[in-house]
Amino acid sequence: MHREQTGAAGGGAPVDPLAGFTVGVTAARRADELGALLRRRGAEVMHAPALRIVPLADDSELLTATQQLIDNAPEVVVATTAIGFRGWIEAADGWGLGDALLDRLGEVRLLARGPKVRGAIRAAGLTEEWFPASESMAEVLDRLLEEGVEGRRVAVQLHGEPLPGFVESLRAGGAEVVGVPVYRWMPPEDIGPLDRLLDATVARALDAVTFTSAPAAASLLDRAERRGMRERLLDAFRRDVLPACVGPVTALPLEAHDVPTSQPERFRLGPLVQLLATELPGRVRPLPVAGRRLEIRGHAVVVDGELRTVPPAGMALLRALARRPGWVVARSELLRSLPGAGRDEHAVETAMARLRTALGSPKLIQTVVKRGYRLALDPSADTKYADV
Repeated sequence: MHREQTGAAGGGAPVDPLAGFTVGVTAARRADELGALLRRRGAEVMHAPALRIVPLADDSELLTATQQLIDNAPEVVVATTAIGFRGWIEAADGWGLGDALLDRLGEVRLLARGPKVRGAIRAAGLTEEWFPASESMAEVLDRLLEEGVEGRRVAVQLHGEPLPGFVESLRAGGAEVVGVPVYRWMPPEDIGPLDRLLDATVARALDAVTFTSAPAAASLLDRAERRGMRERLLDAFRRDVLPACVGPVTALPLEAHDVPTSQPERFRLGPLVQLLATELPGRVRPLPVAGRRLEIRGHAVVVDGELRTVPPAGMALLRALARRPGWVVARSELLRSLPGAGRDEHAVETAMARLRTALGSPKLIQTVVKRGYRLALDPSADTKYADV
């Protein structure tokens, strides 16, 4: 797989596009795959599943819906996801209903959401009547409504995602709609990781949070509401932490709260990671300092294309200086920016010494006697402040 990287000066190793950034992952399913893709591009990953999936074999609602469809056949079945369709057939096998379900599905009109679902249908020994190449549920809906659904019984394989307007439009057209609840979502059994992700987001310790399902986004918002921190979470998303959603349906719970989201053109994990690999470095404003090019990332700094790991206290000082590059920042103000700092300004001097060592170039930060410190902004630079 091709890896985009930032070139390094002096022939050093190139910097991965997500090096220095920390990304939160809320997915329950395929979280390992998403995390591996992010780490491959240099990111640190905080995984906190916002949901857990009810095992199909234990899902009484799915069992009931399956028995009802076998006993009372619909005229049309809409299959929406390949993994959901396969899981449904496997669960029916486990209940001893597999053959009966396949027989029933072989008698009805099967519509698939797209090519992947078509493959799952064919693998089960069935044949779909039609599928849109666009993988668009809107196109499936248009086809059904054009044919007319008055008085028809339509079964829709649900998969934990909302289908905005789909079921409502069918019912408005006179159809009886039966939902097949494949992969129902519930809150995670261990809420600790989700709380830690919430705390990190509000504290701006994360650079982005990824969402691969609308229920996960809704669950995160619900947990924040329960903890009395929803407004702070929304403020973080609106200002500093990038919410990256795999597609527009996933983004609905966030956008309902006026949170702008970023989405890839193709609704897949790979393009989602590629989006982050472009957008996060693009949010960094390079600073020309002491003849060097300085990029302040989430938990690290890139100096002339070389990644430099900086302790949290040093990052806090550097951000305070970079908010007004070239201006002198008093020790007292820098002290207030240090996490957990007391009243002793010697803490600033200690953290500053470690910061300079971490940067590998002491001249990047100048000491102004009896006043404080400043970033040694190049005289030719027109930068007056930075968004960091």
